[in-house]
Amino acid sequence: MNIKRAICVISAAIAMFVLSACASAPSVSYGSPEQVETVTTEFGSTDLQMIAEKMVNSLLATPILSSGERPVLYVHRVKNRTDEHIDTKSVTDKIRVTLLKSGRVRFSAVNEVNDEMVKQLEYQTSSGMVDPNTAKSIGSQVGADYFLYGEIASIKKAAGRVQDVYFKFTLNLVNIQTGLIEWADEKEIRKQAKKPLIGK
Repeated sequence: MNIKRAICVISAAIAMFVLSACASAPSVSYGSPEQVETVTTEFGSTDLQMIAEKMVNSLLATPILSSGERPVLYVHRVKNRTDEHIDTKSVTDKIRVTLLKSGRVRFSAVNEVNDEMVKQLEYQTSSGMVDPNTAKSIGSQVGADYFLYGEIASIKKAAGRVQDVYFKFTLNLVNIQTGLIEWADEKEIRKQAKKPLIGK
C-alpha cells in the first residue's frame, strides 16, 4: 500500500512538472519583417530599415549614381558611438544589397574578403593546379571609385517614468581620387517609452 501510494505521488509530481514546463514555454509565431517593432527603445529592425531606406533613396538621387556609369564603391565600417551593441554591418549590408539590386552601382569586396581573394589568386597563378587558360591574373582587380563611411550616435534621457532615446545615423560618400566628400546624409530617429505605474 505504501509503495502504491509512493508511486502515485511520484507520478503526480512528474505530471505536474511536465505540465508546468509546457505552460512556461514561450509562444512563438512568425511576423512580417516589415512590421513596426516597438518592443523597447533600443535600436531595432524598424530603425535599421528606416535608415537603409533613407540612405538608399538619397544616394540614388545623386548625380554620381544617376549618370549611368555604375561607379564602384566599397563600404568602410560604420562607427557605433552609442552605448548599445549595434551590429552596424547589418545596416550597411542592407544598404549595399538594395543599391546592388538597383543596377546603378557596383561594390568592391576587397575590404571584406581581401585575404581570401589573394589566396585564391596565388593558388590559381602559382600552384600549377589550375589551367592557365582559366587562371585569373594578379593585377586585374577593379579599383573602387568611392567609399562609404559613417557613424551612429545616440542621446538617452529619462525623467520619471518617461524614457527618450534619440538616434542619428550619418553616412558619407568619399571620392577616392580627390578625397572629397561627394555626398552625405543623415537619418534621425526618436523613440519614447513610458513605464507603467505598477510593475517594472
